[in-house]
Amino acid sequence: MDNNIIKRNELLAQKVIKGLASRNMTGYYAASKEEAKELALSLIPEGSSIAMGGAMSAHEIGLVDAVKGENYRFIDRDKATDKRAAMLAAYDADIFLASANAMTEDGILVNIDGNANRVSAIAQGPRKVVLIVGMNKVCSDLDGAMKRARNVAAPINAQRFGLSTPCTKLGACMDCKSPDTICCQFLITRFSRHKDRIHVILVNDNLGF
Repeated sequence: MDNNIIKRNELLAQKVIKGLASRNMTGYYAASKEEAKELALSLIPEGSSIAMGGAMSAHEIGLVDAVKGENYRFIDRDKATDKRAAMLAAYDADIFLASANAMTEDGILVNIDGNANRVSAIAQGPRKVVLIVGMNKVCSDLDGAMKRARNVAAPINAQRFGLSTPCTKLGACMDCKSPDTICCQFLITRFSRHKDRIHVILVNDNLGF
């Protein structure tokens, strides 16, 4: 990565971290994927029960493979015979891993969900939430973050899931009410009432969608 981009990301990350602190959330900056993984693991005590929503960023830094090891109790929804039970178990997990579809420079998180298991667990339930967020998802303001979530993240995710929505064909949000829509629930996290619950690791990389 170009040194000028790296410097810009470092400076912007410090602004985002201050914004998160003002919202009772904790931010960190990782210069690489490996550093992000080690930082995330430092926030997860061995023996913790761990659940997650759809978080490609956590996969991309190698975090998911790491917490599937014998040192942790990973709730694997994909392998569960009773997926509803697995999703409900996530609400009582010690750790919930996730990302953000977008966030603002002053620390507001934006997420869109279809089944709402991911956004509801970010909002309430698990004792600690650890979000892995690439610097590519940081937007100047809430309007920009909402536009990114709807016009970048949502169409790509709909394509990834093989859904039949207007955005998979046009590449942008059409504000549809398609039966396949994944834009069912919108979560804007502007403050955490519970200190030390939400941790955001900003990564000097393009992660997720």
